[in-house]
Amino acid sequence: MVIAGGGTGGHVQPAVATLEVLRRRLPIEPLWIGSTGGIEAEAAHRAGVPFQAIPTGKLRRYLSLRTAVDAVRVPLGVLAALRILRRVRPDVVFATGGFVSVPTVVAARVLGIPSLSHEQTAIVGLANRINARFCNVLALTYDSSAAMVAGSRARTVVTGNPIRPNLLDGDPETVRDAFGFDPAAPLIYVTGGALGAQAINNAVREALPDLLPLTQVLHQCGPAEANGDYPRLLAARAALPQDLQARYAVVERIGDELPGIYAAATAVVSRAGAGTVAEIATLGKPAILIPLPGAGGDEQTRNARVLADNGAAVLLPQSELTPERLVAEVRSLLDDPARRARMSERARAHGHADAAERLADAILDLAGRPVPEYART
Repeated sequence: MVIAGGGTGGHVQPAVATLEVLRRRLPIEPLWIGSTGGIEAEAAHRAGVPFQAIPTGKLRRYLSLRTAVDAVRVPLGVLAALRILRRVRPDVVFATGGFVSVPTVVAARVLGIPSLSHEQTAIVGLANRINARFCNVLALTYDSSAAMVAGSRARTVVTGNPIRPNLLDGDPETVRDAFGFDPAAPLIYVTGGALGAQAINNAVREALPDLLPLTQVLHQCGPAEANGDYPRLLAARAALPQDLQARYAVVERIGDELPGIYAAATAVVSRAGAGTVAEIATLGKPAILIPLPGAGGDEQTRNARVLADNGAAVLLPQSELTPERLVAEVRSLLDDPARRARMSERARAHGHADAAERLADAILDLAGRPVPEYART
């Protein structure tokens, strides 16, 4: 099998999660095709998968000086992918979107190798709209996305978006012990993604005096070199009364602690990236989602609306984010356990704990294995 995709963690994680499932089922010899210097190279190394880079060019809906350069790099990427696929002759290509996946999907079509491409977001991105013209199957996270590729060559299946399996088995005590949190008090987990979100960080910093009497807060703010907020948040914590300081922990990054954090969290305040929304839905966590404005055709707002429109989350546009509004939304959740229970139930209805299994089914189907009926549309 060849894996093709990368550029962001959102394109890498589904590949890693699905690969774990496939390896449990049968012996496979994967190869990962990606871009030079992309995060997918490190992900492949950690997963023990051979990696080969090809030339790639970013796909743009607008004109720029780099468009001409990338217009040359895309066909060069197709030629490089053709050479690799001719040599490897995989049974199937598994693409996870992003511009780096397109040359390999096109090359697979030329060589008659079946391919599946996976879309993580509620909006089918430009790369996957192109892939849908060449691949055999387009796997979607949400049913509502199918209309965006109506008439394409690809057959669509709804699999959901895989999350890391260990997130399902978090121990809340590990987090409470690590940060000294009171197990009897609510805990809000705030995250702006790996690099943090300055708008969220600023709102939380100003809200701390009013927020912490209501709840404990674990705040992942992103590395200082990315946004400079970490030292400011530490200073804000130090200025608080001693009893409130104990209710607030701020870190730059989250790693192996994440399963325990989700298990301990009463609710989540976060951006609405595809991976985070999938985690929130699968784990049934009430959430206040603050989409990154204008991200990829406003895909984060569309991701958030999938949950918010069904009563599974609160959508708070960044333009409306103030310390006062943040405190009010958190208070509203904490004061209404029945509402949180409803949000949790409705969130799980939009999550797919078996998304990696469903993707593995569809991939094996293309390689000549049967796929369960639930994966067919």
